[in-house]
Amino acid sequence: MADPSTVSVVIPAMNESAAIGRLVRELAGAAAWHEILVVDDGSTDNTAAEAAAAGAQVVRHPYNKGNGAAVKSGIRRATGEFVLIIDGDGQHRPSDALRLTARLDPYDLVVGARSAQTQSGTTRRLGNAVLNWLAAFLTERPIPDLTSGFRAARRDCLLEFLSLMPNGFSTPTTTTLCFIKAGYNVAFEPVEARPREGTSKIRLSSDGPKFLLIMLRIITIFSPLRIFVPIAALSFALGAGYAVFTVFTEMHVTNSSVLLVVLAVIILLVGLVSEQISALRFDGRR
Repeated sequence: MADPSTVSVVIPAMNESAAIGRLVRELAGAAAWHEILVVDDGSTDNTAAEAAAAGAQVVRHPYNKGNGAAVKSGIRRATGEFVLIIDGDGQHRPSDALRLTARLDPYDLVVGARSAQTQSGTTRRLGNAVLNWLAAFLTERPIPDLTSGFRAARRDCLLEFLSLMPNGFSTPTTTTLCFIKAGYNVAFEPVEARPREGTSKIRLSSDGPKFLLIMLRIITIFSPLRIFVPIAALSFALGAGYAVFTVFTEMHVTNSSVLLVVLAVIILLVGLVSEQISALRFDGRR
């Protein structure tokens, strides 16, 4: 169990003046944290002033860089052994923060997994369900909530993957996949999310494809064959199936069938080379 006095709380916030003051006060009342850092990501309202008045240390970006950039600034500035990251929109309960940090030490990353009922909107729930399923397939372990921004982790482990974290809204996705594929201990703690203050800045139509690309990028870095093998198998199955069909219908194998089978072999070989490069890249990692 991580003592709260060793935990730095990082709150990325952009135009969250309606919720940030109450959130900081509730967090301060929940435990004696090492520090509470609010990273004001170029807000145009009173977010920074409300956070400072509530007792938080405020780190200000001169312009909006993105949620991920705010999280990275908070991790760099934090001085605790552990880091608790919580969204500044008020949807996460500060009382749940203690449950997350209580599981640190045996675990290197603890994610606050929201129930489907507390995730806003049918479209959002469906999109998250698809992302969770795909991430579970790529990582070979169940992932109940891939995109939750409510998480606690060892700071030195977060620093290890800082260069892989995007500046946008995919930081939770990236850290979860990186920790799992690097072999760190990851746990998911069920939490209930409250209705957020204001409107969400995530748009499924534009940010959904970004989450997908981030997942493919991270898995390609750590386990390329999880992507290359299914694609190669699909290409081989199509080529072999079409070859069998044309043998029975036209009494010969078409060039298309041969090209699909050759493509499958090439994709598999590229995957094997990528796997070796991945192993060499992380051979000296702590």
